[in-house]
Amino acid sequence: MDVTVSELMELFLQSPLVTWVKTFGPFGSGNQDNLTMYMDLADGIFLNQIMLQIDPRPTNQRINKHVNNDVNLRIQNLTILVRNIKTYYQAKPILR
Repeated sequence: MDVTVSELMELFLQSPLVTWVKTFGPFGSGNQDNLTMYMDLADGIFLNQIMLQIDPRPTNQRINKHVNNDVNLRIQNLTILVRNIKTYYQAKPILR
């Protein structure tokens, strides 16, 4: 079965993770076409904003808000996100 990129993107955008992310509000520009929604997630800006709502402790790292399809800026934003997620879970005591 041949699956197109647009079909894979549609499946991803219907996943539970994206459904959960949508509960935080409209992505970036509010434009709801699939490619824009995907890019709003891939650039890491919106995901970092969600992480800031979950853990509002200030960090010294600022995300790049104008990625403009720059892969290096996108990677930097996602690296900051992963680092903040690790910090959040490592700083929380385990409840048993």
